[in-house]
Amino acid sequence: MREMFSRLAERYDLVNDVMSFGMHRKWKREAVRLAMDGLPRRPRVLDLCCGTGDMSFLASTGQASSVVGADFTLPMLRVAQRRARAQKRGPAFVAADALHLPFRDGAFDAVTVGYGLRNVADPQAALREMRRVLAPGGRAVVLDFGKPDNAVADALYQSYLRTMMPAVGWIFHGDPETYLYIPASLERYPAQRGVAQMMRDVGFENARYENRLLGTMGLNVGEAPVP
Repeated sequence: MREMFSRLAERYDLVNDVMSFGMHRKWKREAVRLAMDGLPRRPRVLDLCCGTGDMSFLASTGQASSVVGADFTLPMLRVAQRRARAQKRGPAFVAADALHLPFRDGAFDAVTVGYGLRNVADPQAALREMRRVLAPGGRAVVLDFGKPDNAVADALYQSYLRTMMPAVGWIFHGDPETYLYIPASLERYPAQRGVAQMMRDVGFENARYENRLLGTMGLNVGEAPVP
């Protein structure tokens, strides 16, 4: 997985725009807003599996007191750091494994992960780490591909994935199999309902989800208990 994302890093943002028709930017803004709104003080934010830093930069333009973007793919982090230098502002970016975060317990008030949990070897272990580094009353938000309940929507969604992914891979990388990891990963991923249950299992309270685009995208939210 690390090697694959290393190859995709330089064109990752452009391809995301093409595959989602730019809508991923709206969903990322919503995820950051859900994570930060209503917290009692200027939150310390961790953007996990940050990639090139989209959600990290969104958090840094809000009311956050500090933002850390963490990813285990160095080429992705280099793109994020280049963006930060160009903007002369932004988050701190660090190399870190989502399954073994190098942060103390309760170090953050909000944790976001956009399109990353699905690619982690053990999503429940990653959620457990997110819960560990959240301060009491903190909030975690997971944005990722979902699974529609409606059969017609699901059929259209699967058709889109089968046709769009090979086309994008061919156009941008000369290899139609480049993005087939997305539908393959969705076969294993528990999606919004399963993630909500996993969040409850590792100790989050008020675990819930919101659907976007007929459930093809899911926003999961959970909160760290207050003693």
